[in-house]
Amino acid sequence: MHISSLALTNYRNHRNSHISFDAGNNVIVGRNGLGKTNVVEAVYYCATLESHRVPTDSPLIENSFSHATIRADVGKHQRRANLEINIKQTGSNTAALNGVAVSRTRDILGLVKSVIFSPEDLDLVKGEPSFRRSYLDDFCVQLRPAFAGIRLDYEKVVRQRNSLLKSFGRRNPPGPALTTLEAWDEQLIDYAVQVMTSRLEALEVLSPLIKEHGEMMSGGAEPVSVTYGSKWCDELGETGSDLRQQLELAIANLRSSEIDRGMTLVGPHRDDLLVHLNQGPAKGYASHGQSWSIALALKLAVFSALRQFDDDPILILDDVFAELDTHRRSRLESALDQIEQTIITVADADDVPVGLQGNYIELSNVMNNAG
Repeated sequence: MHISSLALTNYRNHRNSHISFDAGNNVIVGRNGLGKTNVVEAVYYCATLESHRVPTDSPLIENSFSHATIRADVGKHQRRANLEINIKQTGSNTAALNGVAVSRTRDILGLVKSVIFSPEDLDLVKGEPSFRRSYLDDFCVQLRPAFAGIRLDYEKVVRQRNSLLKSFGRRNPPGPALTTLEAWDEQLIDYAVQVMTSRLEALEVLSPLIKEHGEMMSGGAEPVSVTYGSKWCDELGETGSDLRQQLELAIANLRSSEIDRGMTLVGPHRDDLLVHLNQGPAKGYASHGQSWSIALALKLAVFSALRQFDDDPILILDDVFAELDTHRRSRLESALDQIEQTIITVADADDVPVGLQGNYIELSNVMNNAG
């Protein structure tokens, strides 16, 4: 698939910007701080309804404005569509497809597919588990858009259950309160099983591709592998019934601890994706260069997986070539052959490998930030 045009209104520092893209390679050139990453963040938002940099939407809206708008013309399977997303400071976001409002913003999920690689992706190796959970969950959403609703429902149940646990104040709850907690337990388990099933299925798809791209990025010298990390879930528990039984047992075992701490201590919101380099943990041991290779392998695996199920997603490389040594640049370039559309951001056009040069977009020429 590809995006042919993007219009941003009051989106971060883009008061009124319009950008046209070509099929093949597109290179956005601009000095640091001008807003290159904001452009590709908006493209990725069309695919996931999330930023790859911040957990909430509020920073996406330029100061003093009530909302920001993203408009995109996209093409897929010889069909074209116009997408509009309104991101609001207060109230729910809204969206329209071909000029017709959709009932829920997440109804547009699946229309656009995109994979982004940026310097923030080093957190996939060096950062907290939440980054790696998001990596898996974002892939699940692009693979099956309905997962977005399941994840939201699960997160809502965790918040409600935490609120109830906090209300106990480290005291054993009376009978009626315990009955309420057990009702929340059932909802937690129902949604947790769905989240876990999706994650394990996603990992089954990604794992061999991560290994393949890890070997490619390291020249075969440093194998990369991943496993699902959970203190309550047996790695082999792939069926819904097994997961349900394991979660029920874990909740029962941690009941007193949860009441004492006033929070939900078990479930997929506390799990991790364990990344291994040479059969050892990558986190804390991988060098800076190795971490770049691993992060690239993780993201290229997502790209390869998505193109197996559909046409090519839009591949975004945000300010990465300046950080890569000659060998990694060359290996990455060789992996990016025959891709329908790539968007690359650089401060210096000389950083782009020869094989990835294409439609050059001077960002200063497409921005109109007049009030």
